[in-house]
Amino acid sequence: MKRVAAPIGRAVYRPKVEGLANVPAKGPVILASNHLAFVDNIVIPMVLPRRVNFLAKAEYFQVPGLKGVLMRAFFGGLGHIPVQRGHGRAARAALDMAEEVLARGGAFAIYPEGTRSLDGRLYRGHAGVARIALATGAPVVPVALIGTDQVQPSGRGLPRIRPITVRFGEPLDFSRYDGMAASTMIHRTVTDEIMYAILELSGQEYVDSYRPHPKAA
Repeated sequence: MKRVAAPIGRAVYRPKVEGLANVPAKGPVILASNHLAFVDNIVIPMVLPRRVNFLAKAEYFQVPGLKGVLMRAFFGGLGHIPVQRGHGRAARAALDMAEEVLARGGAFAIYPEGTRSLDGRLYRGHAGVARIALATGAPVVPVALIGTDQVQPSGRGLPRIRPITVRFGEPLDFSRYDGMAASTMIHRTVTDEIMYAILELSGQEYVDSYRPHPKAA
């Protein structure tokens, strides 16, 4: 994926990448991004030289037959971690796996909105990103993806060639909250700060409510 597919993808789509120097070349880092299309899962690893792990809905890993084998190989190769949405224990286990990735000095990407925005607006973030950041002490780099919804609009199978911009913001440090990782109020504060940073980078309209989890998302 890194040696062959990523260079081809960059040559075809020629994404505009801004602020790449804000992403540490090594060591634990959390990439918190807006989410507009399925191809977001491919675009972020495509423009970064290091391996990136994501949370991915468990349905991608549960498809039967040969198609399922290929999908599991594809998403597993990309470093995706399956999570069963709507199931508390499964979600907690997935977050624990994310913490393990960071403990090994890896890069972990997360969409705080929880699912794709189908109208292009930025929705309120879930607090999982704050829990991970506070538990691990890893810096959070806000990411804005622009144009990926035009590459692959909702319901479209094959992606189109359209301009893409990826903006990486300055790392956010939450060490000032050391010792307060169990506070739900701090979780909300940290999450809102991360979402505001994404908003500043993306220029999207903000919606102060959670995006529902449609079956198609």
